[in-house]
Amino acid sequence: MGYISIFRPDLFQDRSILITGGGSGIGRCAAHELSALGAHISIVGRTEDKLKQVQQEIVEDGGGCDIYSADIRDEERIKELVGEVLSARGRIDGLFNNAGGQFSAPIAKMSKKGFSAVIESNLIGGFVTAREVFNQSMGDTGGSIVNMSGNVYNGVPNFSHTAAAREAMTNFTKTAAVEWAYAGVRVNAVSPGFVESSGADTYNSGTEAENKWKEAIKKMNSYVPMRRKGLEAEVSSAVCYLLSEGAAYVTGANIKVDGGLGLGVPWYMPPELEREVAYSGFHRAVKPNILSER
Repeated sequence: MGYISIFRPDLFQDRSILITGGGSGIGRCAAHELSALGAHISIVGRTEDKLKQVQQEIVEDGGGCDIYSADIRDEERIKELVGEVLSARGRIDGLFNNAGGQFSAPIAKMSKKGFSAVIESNLIGGFVTAREVFNQSMGDTGGSIVNMSGNVYNGVPNFSHTAAAREAMTNFTKTAAVEWAYAGVRVNAVSPGFVESSGADTYNSGTEAENKWKEAIKKMNSYVPMRRKGLEAEVSSAVCYLLSEGAAYVTGANIKVDGGLGLGVPWYMPPELEREVAYSGFHRAVKPNILSER
């Protein structure tokens, strides 16, 4: 059994697609779907063991995958890495700027170092990667870039750093879309809401803020009009669309994949869920441990 995508099997045949943060979560899922659609995947991450595991999965499923160990906050390494991908594949047709990370802490107790680290991971690293892909490849050949943003429009208590970074990434996406349109490069973003991703399991420092966050995650369905969390495959579908030729006239857009989170007014409580319609095409999806705990 392979990935059950809604798209035609040869949609990305022989395309070269680079995915940062491809060792887990949404990045891993997108790597599988894009590979199932014919693309050769290059995944980037800090933990080589995770990358090797995803590579093995993709190869077992009949695809091709190269791995590159790197911290996207390291500008020189990213320049070098993009060159390595081009040496191996000849071009980069698509970039999913997915890598990032955060931790839970209130503003009053957050250090400058901690705040800066998340800004570098969730914003500056994505900027550097997009810039290098454009300068070294897409500026000459065209292509499509999808940046990871997030549902942060109303602020996110205890996550001020990632909220600032993701909102900035949305604006960077719009600006890059204008500056790079002449070269045939489209730049868009996706903004997931609450998703059943392995990223939820990173909140394990034991701080009071993170313990509260872990408890809140289990109750989040009540905040979403669709009364459920999203699945990795539902975000991946949006990424694949934006990378595809079907989105040839779409640039500077930000697709929200959040079940309606943030819509409505505080005094209206949506009715209980009568029917659930979810798309789960990822054959290797794993439920986060935090959502399995009782």
